[in-house]
Amino acid sequence: MNLEQVDLGSLYRVSEVTAPKDAPQMKGQLEDIGFLPGEQVVLLRKGLLKRGPYLVRVGASTFALRHSEARMIEVELITHA
Repeated sequence: MNLEQVDLGSLYRVSEVTAPKDAPQMKGQLEDIGFLPGEQVVLLRKGLLKRGPYLVRVGASTFALRHSEARMIEVELITHA
């Protein structure tokens, strides 16, 4: 699933960042700010009509992402046994 599909407040792990063919630099930009495979992320808030902006905490930093950026970040739910 990608970051636009997750539940608020749950803990996820970044599994992959993908970028569209017409904007390959977006992958590097998202990775530069901390969206790296293995990093933990939490969705704190979704904007109007749940389409963005998305307020996301990755590591110790908090960022606002556009809807299109949130779709590029693949995540998996972290479950505690």
